[in-house]
Amino acid sequence: MPDHTLPPSRPTCLLSVVIPVLNEVESIDLLIDAVQTALKDIDHETIIVDDFSTDGTREKVRARTGASVMLVELRKNYGQSTAMAAGIDQASGQFIAFLDGDLQNDPLDIPMMLEKIQREDWDIVAGNRKDRKDKMLVRKIPSLIANRLIRRITKVTLQDFGCTLKVMRTEEARALQLHGEMHRFIPAVASLNGARMTEVDVRHHPRRFGTSKYNLSRTFRVISDLMLIYFMRRYSQKPMHIFGTGGFLAFSAGVLVNLYLFALKLMGQDIWGKPLLILGMILLLGGIQLITIGILADIGLRTYHRVADGERYRLRRVTGGRREELR
Repeated sequence: MPDHTLPPSRPTCLLSVVIPVLNEVESIDLLIDAVQTALKDIDHETIIVDDFSTDGTREKVRARTGASVMLVELRKNYGQSTAMAAGIDQASGQFIAFLDGDLQNDPLDIPMMLEKIQREDWDIVAGNRKDRKDKMLVRKIPSLIANRLIRRITKVTLQDFGCTLKVMRTEEARALQLHGEMHRFIPAVASLNGARMTEVDVRHHPRRFGTSKYNLSRTFRVISDLMLIYFMRRYSQKPMHIFGTGGFLAFSAGVLVNLYLFALKLMGQDIWGKPLLILGMILLLGGIQLITIGILADIGLRTYHRVADGERYRLRRVTGGRREELR
């Protein structure tokens, strides 16, 4: 069973603000104050998920915990997606807002986004950092290229997939099953579940403290997750269609090649060692393997849907909030 506290069956507040943090000791007090000021007229809770900080961040947050501020401490560094998933699991609001912990997102945009999702009945309202305050070569240009690639592959037409600031219905957030670097693809994953979404321009501020956690090493993980999103969009409910079709075509080609070689053998020709013979055997065996993978993938998908709530992370402690449980 997952090692985390389940939220109440019914919402206990209007909005849960989920903020994953890692080594943000200089900004965390300012962030909590900014959220409380921006949402002073909204029934809300702030859930700060500490992704195993080593600089005193969680100690500072623990000193601020109370009825409206909850600290969720992870046992090790799992990454932003899993930290967000832990916050979602703890949320008791009707809606969830996601916010970065570096003060670059502005909590003052949340009331506007919350009002829009309620008034116009969207499932997700995503932020678009129209006037982004980041370095051009290191952050803005790679982000521009990535956004264009993601739009092309996922067919989701948002402009800024990298903006953490989003407001969404809690039931949609819980259906995401975030892992890996999937927080970058929240709109794409949500679209697979039939979510209706829109985008609004939001403020973006220069980073005031610390250094960015993003680097080029994450590019390969993002590409891997993008490949997974493409597969999920096209074949999540029918993996046999891609593996089975490819396997059948390869197997059929192998049969034809080997029948041709068999005919040559009957006519007295020596076929041993011919490259065509090797190709025919590769196609035969490859086709069988692909069909087998398709069957196993289909079985695995059925198993996944049965155990999708399995353990993705382990908590050390949950402090504050409208309920408290020590681990």
